[in-house]
Amino acid sequence: MILQEGFVCKHYTFVEQGCFKMYGIDEKGTEHNLGFAAENDWVADLGSFYSGKPSKLFIEAIEPSTILQIEHQDLLYLYVNSPKFDRNFRVIVEEKFIELQNRLLQNFSSNAEQRYLDFLAQYAALASRLPNTQIASYLGITPEFLSKIRKNISLK
Repeated sequence: MILQEGFVCKHYTFVEQGCFKMYGIDEKGTEHNLGFAAENDWVADLGSFYSGKPSKLFIEAIEPSTILQIEHQDLLYLYVNSPKFDRNFRVIVEEKFIELQNRLLQNFSSNAEQRYLDFLAQYAALASRLPNTQIASYLGITPEFLSKIRKNISLK
């Protein structure tokens, strides 16, 4: 666990090996996955990281993992003192923002089967590594419905 709800996100985390999920828990206790980060990807609750306010999210390892972390103050130092680093991080954040926008669009404009196909396209390398419960949570469906979708796709 690298972040728990109620704590400030103090690190931007690079995943060297393994896989993490970022999720929130609703008032009924249901987990809702926002995204995954695997090898060569970055993960953080950016809202908490930049504002210093407590997070409403969890970031948890799904697999044994090796990570590198940078604290907010050290990242700001690099931004000021290394323009190339500033540019590279801006691109990383912009790409994550685009992923989030696309995911929001999919959630209200695509059916569950299309969302699953989009998930497979985005997370092709992870699809076989993630448990059905994690994928279903990300898609906003039950694991049973995910099994039905997979069966329908295999029949096509």
